[in-house]
Amino acid sequence: MNPDVTLRQLRYFVALADTSHYRKAAELVGVSQPSLSQQIVGLEAALGLELVERGKRGAILTPGGRDVLEQSRIILDHVESLRTSAHGAKEGISGTLRLGSTPTLGPYFLPQVMRRIHKEYPALKVLVRDAAPAILKEELLQGRHDFILTQLPFRSADVSVRRLFREPLMLAVARDHALAQKPEVQDADIGDLDVLSLSTAYTLHNQIALLCDELGAHLRSEYEGTSLDAIRHMVSLDMGVAFLPALYVKSEVGKSANDVTVLPFRNNRLTRSIGMVWRKQSPHGTTLERLTEIVKEVSQQHFAQQLKAE
Repeated sequence: MNPDVTLRQLRYFVALADTSHYRKAAELVGVSQPSLSQQIVGLEAALGLELVERGKRGAILTPGGRDVLEQSRIILDHVESLRTSAHGAKEGISGTLRLGSTPTLGPYFLPQVMRRIHKEYPALKVLVRDAAPAILKEELLQGRHDFILTQLPFRSADVSVRRLFREPLMLAVARDHALAQKPEVQDADIGDLDVLSLSTAYTLHNQIALLCDELGAHLRSEYEGTSLDAIRHMVSLDMGVAFLPALYVKSEVGKSANDVTVLPFRNNRLTRSIGMVWRKQSPHGTTLERLTEIVKEVSQQHFAQQLKAE
């Protein structure tokens, strides 16, 4: 008769999968390397399945190990939810949630959201990490984030998506550009211009690429920015024009900017859609629904002039 599977074994196994290295995994969970190795061997014995290939390249999961990893994350999520629910029954929403956010939005929007969450749920801790949308998607599905704030669409059958708001995209040109003195730019003004964009890891890149195809503009594929600040700097050097999100413009450009000129485009009807996304099997669904409402309320109360309701 095989021994029972323990939560400790599952936690150690997930740590090993996340680090791909026995020593790093042991440091992550705060035990010695032999202790961690013993628990992994015990888990393999309990399941009757080899989970890890052991070699010079580190710890590589077997196909069976990858299946067990997915189930292990779900089990540990539910155990954490059980603890949170038990604690929350006495003190309301509490515990720790991990939020992933796109860097083209989070720094300019999340501070107000975090302030509101802390005020309403002081026992709830939200850990925020920025990453490009392509990375956020992978990490959400792997269980490294509990929910993410990102540009839509998010294509996966394994997630719940809540649309939050639409953010206008505004045209940035160099101060001495021919369009800089126009009150508003029309489609015909964009044709044949060079347009700068972020890399393909950003959903915004795909949106801008489609817009360029539609208008006959040239997306500069030889230069893809790593940040909105980098794109803005290239615009200031007249290397091209760019479409910048309204919240970034409000926070980082503003009326006193002396490097670029920002103009309305299509009467601010060119927008990107922003949403909250989490795994369908998440044990935090009820809490995340409430946090979604808080995000919507913050967008309406503090950013009504920049954002459009979905």
